[in-house]
Amino acid sequence: MDYTRIETPIANLLVARNERGITSISFRGTEEDDWVRNDDAFADIREQMNAYFAKELRVFKLPLAPRGTPFQLDVWRALRDIPYGETRSYAQIARVIGKPEAIRAVGAANGANPLPIVVPCHRVIGSNGSLTGFGGGLEAKRFLLDLELYV
Repeated sequence: MDYTRIETPIANLLVARNERGITSISFRGTEEDDWVRNDDAFADIREQMNAYFAKELRVFKLPLAPRGTPFQLDVWRALRDIPYGETRSYAQIARVIGKPEAIRAVGAANGANPLPIVVPCHRVIGSNGSLTGFGGGLEAKRFLLDLELYV
């Protein structure tokens, strides 16, 4: 597994990829013993992250290889369909994936998203409009929402 670190306005992200695509983006992660630092292998995500934070990119076009259960993968696909600058509730995502009663499970899958920012779990908020958990912290979530909402 290759990895790099990408400095962004909200964190120094640890990004890992295998031969299929990006497997993880972490706010607080540490590399594994068998990982190899290979900054050159991440030019695509580094360029797109820079463009995103400069408000020049709204949709990431990267090879992704997240690992999860079929339910988690369904939720993560639904997250990618939330348009830039918009939000959805956990209940709305549950309905989109055809499991309207699975609101808490959607929340758990959202929280397990291994590819934050690229798979925009920050765009999911409580039904009452409140900000809810985010792996990078609520301050980072607010920053990302403000970045997208005030174009």
